[in-house]
Amino acid sequence: MPPRDGVDATRVVLRAGPELTVGDCLRATPALADLDAAALIARADRGEIVDADGRPVDLDAPARLNTSVYLYRDLPDEVPIPFDLPVLYRDENIVVVDKPHFLATMPRGRHVTQTALVRLRRELDSDLVAPAHRLDRLTAGVLLFTLRPQVRAAYQDLFATRRAVKEYRALAGPADWTGTVEVRDRIEKTAGDLRALVVDGPVNAISEITEIERTDAGSIYRLVPHTGRTHQLRLHMASLGVPIVGDPLYPDVRPDLAERPDHGDFSAPLRLVAHSLAFTDPITGVDRCFASRRSVATTADTH
Repeated sequence: MPPRDGVDATRVVLRAGPELTVGDCLRATPALADLDAAALIARADRGEIVDADGRPVDLDAPARLNTSVYLYRDLPDEVPIPFDLPVLYRDENIVVVDKPHFLATMPRGRHVTQTALVRLRRELDSDLVAPAHRLDRLTAGVLLFTLRPQVRAAYQDLFATRRAVKEYRALAGPADWTGTVEVRDRIEKTAGDLRALVVDGPVNAISEITEIERTDAGSIYRLVPHTGRTHQLRLHMASLGVPIVGDPLYPDVRPDLAERPDHGDFSAPLRLVAHSLAFTDPITGVDRCFASRRSVATTADTH
């Protein structure tokens, strides 16, 4: 099914049990809890529940284990993210934006239209826009999207193979060291757990962290990740005793801070910015380097 108003159809993998129908499986899917039986029937009658080949699905048909069906969901009510998504660069293959804090990269959970992907699709009037990588919702900065399906894999591979060089900036308390500190450990994140954890085992997370400036607001750090574990930079800064300003998870969970954006309060962003992105363009061979215009030392550019 093609995207509708910039939003992709939802894919549901059927978890069949004895004598269950497709309708039974859909009604038992937590992600579809907002759709009652009547709403599912109405969608099926309109041909808006289809299989992987795009054929309409009969809700009364026996469910087949691990097969996929697709349907459009009602869009959730979302708190608008009142910040712009400036374009830093665009050509026929890619568009590079300067993502603000609080805007998710792509739809997930209750964040759907208030995402960089859906905004770009609507602004550029193209459902072909796709992310080449992602930034956490709370992290601002340089983010790259592709504009043509034919080139998508080439740009995504830059990030999968670590050929894209990323550098971040963060605001935190003053360091008690000089020079660059390399943090090497093992980070794992369990589904359902908000926080990632450092555990025993082979190293899978490496970051270089350097204090580069002291300001009235705090110290500014250059962070260079050599791996891409979830929350890696946030966890590594906290482990050094200099947690990033505005972090609702590290070193301690702060529900009051985490819930502010849900109530329209964007006054305390995580002071972490994807400052620059450099790579050799896999299509043109041109060396590219893009830099964010956002500063971690002030929140003025997020309003």
